[in-house]
Formats: sequence, C-alpha cells, structure tokens
Amino acid sequence: MNLSADFLAQLRGLFPADALLTETSDCYAYGYDNSRGQVTPDAVVFAQTHEQILALVRLCRETRVPLTARGRGTNTTGATVPISGGVVLSFERMNRILRIDVDNRYAVVEAGVLNGDLQTALASLGFFWPPDPTSAPFCSIGGNLACNSAGPRAVKYGSPRENTLGLRAITGAGEEFRCGVYTSKGATGYDLTRLLIGSEGTLAIITEATLKLTPLAAAKRTMRATYDSIESAAAAVARIMAHPVTPCALEFLDGEALRLARSHAGDAIPQAAAMLLIEVDGQPLALPEAVEAVSRAARGEGLIELIIAETAAQVAVLWSARKALSPALRKIAPKKINEDVVVPVSRLPELIAGLRTISTKYQIPIVNFGHAGNGNMHVNLLYQPENPQQAANAPDCLSAVFALVLELDGTLSGEHGIGLAKRDFLPLALDPVTLQLMRRIKAQFDPDGILNPGKLLPSE
Repeated sequence: MNLSADFLAQLRGLFPADALLTETSDCYAYGYDNSRGQVTPDAVVFAQTHEQILALVRLCRETRVPLTARGRGTNTTGATVPISGGVVLSFERMNRILRIDVDNRYAVVEAGVLNGDLQTALASLGFFWPPDPTSAPFCSIGGNLACNSAGPRAVKYGSPRENTLGLRAITGAGEEFRCGVYTSKGATGYDLTRLLIGSEGTLAIITEATLKLTPLAAAKRTMRATYDSIESAAAAVARIMAHPVTPCALEFLDGEALRLARSHAGDAIPQAAAMLLIEVDGQPLALPEAVEAVSRAARGEGLIELIIAETAAQVAVLWSARKALSPALRKIAPKKINEDVVVPVSRLPELIAGLRTISTKYQIPIVNFGHAGNGNMHVNLLYQPENPQQAANAPDCLSAVFALVLELDGTLSGEHGIGLAKRDFLPLALDPVTLQLMRRIKAQFDPDGILNPGKLLPSE
C-alpha cells in the first residue's frame, strides 16, 4: 500500500529521523525473515519506548495501516513478513533488561532483548531463562514469546509459556494493559499471558515481559548414543522419557543428518543410522546415579555405542554433529522446506517410519532431527526447485507429512509457529468451532485487523 503524506507526517512526529525509514532500499531488509519470504514494507520504525508504540498503534488503527512487529527476523514460517505492506515496527532498540530480582526469581525485560544477552546477564547471578532456541545469540525475547520458541531445554524446563509470569502489551485497538503476575502462583481471571504467547503478534504487541528464572544446575553430563536403526533410536527415546530422571536435553539425528554433518565437519561425526545426544543436570552427588539411570534406558536393541563425555572438549565433540547440521543442510539444499512437527513421544517410531515411506513415494530426501524428548522433530524436505519432478511433488509431500503427524495425534508446530507457511493447513488440525473462537478473539483484540494481517488464521 502507499502511505499518505498526512500519515507520514504524523509518523515523523512520533519518531526522529534516525528512527524512521521510508526509502524502499532502506526498508527492504525489514521485509523478510528466515522463511525466505519477502515483501518490502512502506515504512520501518525503531521504537525505544512503550509510549511510542502506543501512539503508533493508535495512529495505524485510525488510518487502517497494517502494522507488523519484528524482532530479529529469525522466524522460519514467514510470521514477520509484512505481506500487506504498511509499517514494520522493529524492536532492536528496545533492548534493555529493566530489572533482575534474584530473591523472587524473575527478570523484567523489553521485548527486543536478545535471548543470548539475557542468558549472559543471568549466568553471572547463577540463573537462566529456560527457552534456548538454536538462534539464541541473535533472536529476541519478543520473538521467542511470539512463537513460543523453546529449544533443547524445553524437555525438562518447559517453553516460554511455562517460564513467563506476565506481560505488558498493546492491543490492535490501541489499549495498553498488563497481564500476569510477579509471583510463582496466580489464579486471577483469564490467563491472557499464555494466550498472547504464541499468537505471533496478531492480537497485541508485547513491549515488556516478566520472565520466570531458574537456578543454574551445579553440574551437567553429556552422552551420545548411536544406533543401527532409526526405530531403535526412537524406541530408546520412549524408554528414556518413561524414566523418572528427565534429561535437560534429548536430541535426535537420523542417519542422513549424520551423513550430511559428517561431510561438513569430518570424521568426528559418527557413522550410524541414528544418534541421540543426551544431557542430564543436577547436583554433583546425585548426578552419577541419574546418568546411570538414563544410560540404562538408552541401552537396548540396536545400540552401537554409548559415550559419556568427561571433559568440556569431549562435550564439544559430542555436540559437533548437531552444530554442523544446519550449515550442511543450507549448503546442500538452500531452499529446503523445514517443518517442526510434534507427536507423542511413544509414537516417534511410527513418525520416523512414516516419513521414510513418504520420502520414497515422492522421491524427495527427508532429513530428520530435533528435540526428541518432546517428540518435536524438525522435518527437512531437501527438494531442489530446479528439479521439475521434486518441485511438482513438494506440495503433496508436505501435505502427506502433516497428514501423518495429525494421524499420530500430533500437532503442526512445536516452536516455529504457524505464520504463512502453515496457515492454510490449520483447518486440518483444528475443528471449525475452535477456529471460529480464535477469530472472535482476534476481533476482540484487533477489531480492525491491523496487527500482522494474514498470519496464523486462514481466511474463512
């Protein structure tokens, strides 16, 4: 859309010249995210205060200008691509840690604070915030909240929904409010905090968050188990998660993922049909018993080798396959389709077997890795757009993946969100009444539909 001269004049009244972009070439970089989708916005603003954002939302509502909130653009589903143009609100300058209250175990942060920066500040005090996506060094807390992005530690410590006490936000109607608590317990009315987390900026713009902190474990041990079949590894995951000792990380890589990582990082990567990376944390005196318990669960039919790291250098070697995988995948299939689906842990063997069948049927290589302890698999379709057969098969292949996941009582996304990439598949996962209730909630928070339009909810 083209912004009117009057709107631009009012925008300049809210934001100084160094906090406003209107030239197409300057705005271009704020029109795409890690999904590779791109739509250049008409303007980009860099807010520094809650009050600026409140005034901006009210201006956009009055003039019916679309407004898309943006962290650092690491989202993989197109959730921050401004498909309707309008204004992109960047949070990169709202990056202050406002308060850390160790006694009450919470931190108050602005939405633009980087996950990694917060973890560094907390570590010196003996605490951490559990969500730790792979992009932690350069993704924002606001982005983590928008998609409920978690990471490996979620298997033991939970996602942002379980680790956020309260929010400060602004609805699409231009109403500012606070929700949640500063305490570890609270039962006062509807839980708007959990509602906003995962809503991808379609209901309200989060400007500030009160996050629940967890003490750092005194000790941690890392293990690597390799298997002669994917099914054996998946069965081991089910055994481990049925045990009273919950690992703080339980990562899965299939044989193709290992092969690609090995081609990228060398012989340190084992040759196997599947691999598990397992971490257990706790008090030093109790840790050996916990490690032994998890090791027993990891052993079983199909185990090739189980290694327990003794030094930091050995830990780095064990994690090398996981760290080498993403660069290898980007090099081999830069336009791969990356989906993060979730199934009950006990049904992981069926998921992996079904994905192998789908890969064969559609002649598209599928590489699987992810957070096995949650049943959260990153399913990568390594299709080449220049290959006519693969390009033609890719949509049906993706549909088959989602159909399999839902058949196994799973869900379409664990931490990447819905955005644009999965929006049209949502009616497969949610019944019509649920979708209508969601649309009504959207209309209540954002009556004119200015916040991140076209995302998450499919058109009626």
